[in-house]
Amino acid sequence: MSSTILTEREKAAVLWAEHVTKNTARSRDDIFDLVSQSFDEAEIVELTLISAYFNMNNRFMDSLKIPLEHEDHVNRIKGSGKLDPEKVRDYLQTILDNWPEEFPEPNPD
Repeated sequence: MSSTILTEREKAAVLWAEHVTKNTARSRDDIFDLVSQSFDEAEIVELTLISAYFNMNNRFMDSLKIPLEHEDHVNRIKGSGKLDPEKVRDYLQTILDNWPEEFPEPNPD
């Protein structure tokens, strides 16, 4: 992946999620080795769990034809034609204004 937006660690997470999704992680020791350069074993377990969870959730919802959003909400968004740049800017500004100065360290237990 040659993105200049993502860090090497983020690229490794996306690569791992891709191989978990394609069910090729099991046979790709090279990918595991690459990912383990950026993540420890516990973090790889967490990445695998979250990837597997979202895969399971997507397959469940798709198989049962359950929409992720209420159809009225989706139709409102579709019918609007385009996003209002001011609303998007305000939304992003709200996120930035409330961004924490520091994030707590993960609990090692």
